[in-house]
Amino acid sequence: MTDTSRPTTTTGLRVPRVFSTEGVHPYDEVTWELRDVVQTNWRTGETVFEQHGVEFPDFWSVNAATIVTTKYFRGAVGTEQREHSLRQLLDRVVDRYAAAGLEHGYFAGEADAAVFGDELRWLLLHQYFSFNSPVWFNVGTSSPQQVSACFILSVDDTMDSILNWYREEGLIFKGGSGAGLNLSRIRSSKERLSSGGTASGPVSFMRGADASAGTIKSGGATRRAAKMVVLDVDHPDIADFVATKAREEQKIRALRDAGFDMDLGGADITSVQYQNANNSVRVSDAFMRAVEEDGTFDLTARTDGRTLETVRARELFASIAQAAWECADPGLQYDDTINRWHTNPESGRITASNPCSEYLSLDDSSCNLASLNLLAFLRPDGTVDTGSFVAAVELVTTAMDISICFADFPTEAIGRNTRDFRQLGLGYANLGALLMASGHGYDSDGGRALAASLTALMTGAAYRRSAELARVVGPYAGYARNAEAHQRVMGQHRDACTALTTLSDVDGAVHDRAGREWAQVLALGAEHGFRNAQATVLAPTGTIGFMMDCDTTGVEPDFSLVKFKKLVGGGSMQIVNATVPRALRTLGYDEETVEAVVAHVAEHGHVVDAAGLAPEHHEVFDCAMGVRAIAPMGHVRMMAAVQPFLSGGISKTVNLPEDATVDDIAEVFTEGWRLGLKALAVYRDNCKVGQPLTTGTPTVRTADPEPTPETPAEVRPVRRRLPKSRASRTTSFSVGGAEGYMTAGSYDDGGLGEIFLKLGKQGSTLAGVMDAFSIAVSIGLQYGVPLETFVQKFTNLKFEPAGMTDDPDIRMAQSIMDYIFRRLALDHLSTEQRTELGIHTARERARHVETGSYDPPVEELAADAAPEPAAPAPTPAPARPDPSAAHTTTELVESLSGRTVDAPLCYVCGTKMRPSGSCYVCEGCGSTSGCS
Repeated sequence: MTDTSRPTTTTGLRVPRVFSTEGVHPYDEVTWELRDVVQTNWRTGETVFEQHGVEFPDFWSVNAATIVTTKYFRGAVGTEQREHSLRQLLDRVVDRYAAAGLEHGYFAGEADAAVFGDELRWLLLHQYFSFNSPVWFNVGTSSPQQVSACFILSVDDTMDSILNWYREEGLIFKGGSGAGLNLSRIRSSKERLSSGGTASGPVSFMRGADASAGTIKSGGATRRAAKMVVLDVDHPDIADFVATKAREEQKIRALRDAGFDMDLGGADITSVQYQNANNSVRVSDAFMRAVEEDGTFDLTARTDGRTLETVRARELFASIAQAAWECADPGLQYDDTINRWHTNPESGRITASNPCSEYLSLDDSSCNLASLNLLAFLRPDGTVDTGSFVAAVELVTTAMDISICFADFPTEAIGRNTRDFRQLGLGYANLGALLMASGHGYDSDGGRALAASLTALMTGAAYRRSAELARVVGPYAGYARNAEAHQRVMGQHRDACTALTTLSDVDGAVHDRAGREWAQVLALGAEHGFRNAQATVLAPTGTIGFMMDCDTTGVEPDFSLVKFKKLVGGGSMQIVNATVPRALRTLGYDEETVEAVVAHVAEHGHVVDAAGLAPEHHEVFDCAMGVRAIAPMGHVRMMAAVQPFLSGGISKTVNLPEDATVDDIAEVFTEGWRLGLKALAVYRDNCKVGQPLTTGTPTVRTADPEPTPETPAEVRPVRRRLPKSRASRTTSFSVGGAEGYMTAGSYDDGGLGEIFLKLGKQGSTLAGVMDAFSIAVSIGLQYGVPLETFVQKFTNLKFEPAGMTDDPDIRMAQSIMDYIFRRLALDHLSTEQRTELGIHTARERARHVETGSYDPPVEELAADAAPEPAAPAPTPAPARPDPSAAHTTTELVESLSGRTVDAPLCYVCGTKMRPSGSCYVCEGCGSTSGCS
């Protein structure tokens, strides 16, 4: 496709055709077909939606068509007013944008407005981009023309302001959107009121707002409202704020253990407070430096700024990490970093964000979003079509700015600030898929270089178009006051682009184009100013990602290599992501190898040990879940790579395994600050109780609380004791110079039943701890805890003594525990189980180098068929769950990996959702857990 030309007139934009064809309507270029959309809740069997004869292009997936039909078509189902074709939806929205652009002087004439409409239709029709959900809900209907999904509110230290906060949040929740605000202006519970009494403090007022959010279901649906609450780290009530949700999580656990229904949406969860908001602590550079130096930090009064308390910064930071470890809240927002990149500091500081932390701007403001489908701009040869990408950015930026001209807003203050600063939130989806398809690992230098270059190009092209719009229709109202700061931030973006190191021709070409765009940004901005205070963010793109048939959302990697595909006429099938064969071809593999690897992925869900695949290419196929799951810091490093090229922040939660420590979370938070992120949230697997993770039928409560004869007996694990005489194996070992002995006893069927560890002098503390540990593990084994579980938990633990061992199969160990459980795995687990854990003997590793497989040849298997009398037989591999029982990609991944994914069940169709940025999204019906 050709590149777009630049406007040469101040009387309006000239819009060239880049995507559409002169004289041919975009709808006439595709083949249309009629479909029936029937949506059921598979758990209850209830039909939740039904519309027959809807019209979509034949290349749109069943999933995309279903989500658009159920979510975005307007009008009562079964009436003539109900939309039934994608043409109607696109015309309703695009016609409004084109007409408003012509009315407000954006285009040189009607012909340019018509071309603009054709170009937008083509891009939307071919799934190159999508507006955020409120646009599809509202634009062109009789409803208020709300186009924004992200809101930031404000609250002052007065009762009128606090009550108004409750009211404004309620209005936003009622409309299906979310909001965030900073409570730090409210005086602390340690300060006096003018009447002489003691103030309630912000944590107390959070209780009322939380109850309101829980009562007003977002958009009239059954999901919770989406809200963010921020408190500055120097607020005197910061300790209470940090512990708020952790204390409630303890309450949830106690009530659950007492038999109450504490699942999200359960009958008893409403008795627990503070569950309807994400909490974040706004930390400063001064505080983070005090943490590094183990210094002190002052907590100051809101009324007069005096110091009320001095704390050890490291202890306060540890409490934040501890709370996040317990319940995933609070996250962190890095105040000085955010405001260093603020284009409007003369109009006020940035103090808060929207619920997902990607929109960071002035109080009482909003942002409308749109996202590009990155994979649509990847050529078959693995290079990026930068000309088409830039042209799409120009068109979408223009459309988003036009929408502010006709948009409605929930409050007068939000409307005024949005029109004065015209904040936009252009972003992208399918980054993970693009990186894989182009042969780049997500957690690799090459992957980060390409992602950073693309983000730099997107923001540079958006701001360049913003300067061109300023030439045509004028800069934003707040620009004159903030011109110097805005230009300074543009220079920071340009400098970051200049400093970016590229590693291949692919990212090099994108980077070169980005550099040219940023040079124009500074030149045009200096002459004309800018139309928009902000241009780009990275939002979750949950529902609209499905509308574009994206494999991945926002900045996320691929969730898994296998997924469910809905079929015409109902039903679904398991498929391997189309990105996998495309990536293999990009990497140069022949069709025979491609077919073999795809078949391996279909069976196992990963590429480890796939025939013909080079080990150095494994990283290309690493995903968020599975055998080669991307490490937490891999996610942080990707966020850091793209953050310097975004006006706002990134909606993303860094997931950590269940066995992650408080120190691990503290490290993630610290590195986020050092690497220049604006905001960061974490989630440790299974840290929250209040999530509907069960896949069974929920228990039905009866009116009679008394037990009945039909009440099932409580099922408890039964201890399987070892026989009086049993086979055992004693192993001597040396780790880092420390010597010891391990004795492992087995059942008659060969299963491991006990271990004894001898380390240290008899009677010493170390010997006593080892004895106690041996007893605990042995009892666990006898009560049915699989050995694989112990191996997963205790391998890779790092502490002294560590280092060289005298075991030829395990040459290095990170600790005594790391060695012991690797040795137990080698002695008692099957090859298949150990392959899942990445543990092999020296002989197996040598065989893999020679043959590409850890499995022994057939003749060797036959020779080893008769077990040695003294050696215990390996524990039989557990039966793999049947993937056919799954109903979503999330459940499919669980069945293949044997690991549970922390995610709620969809409130509409009952299927298990999957992560999307800081939220969850249902791939069955497109519903989200809190973000529009």
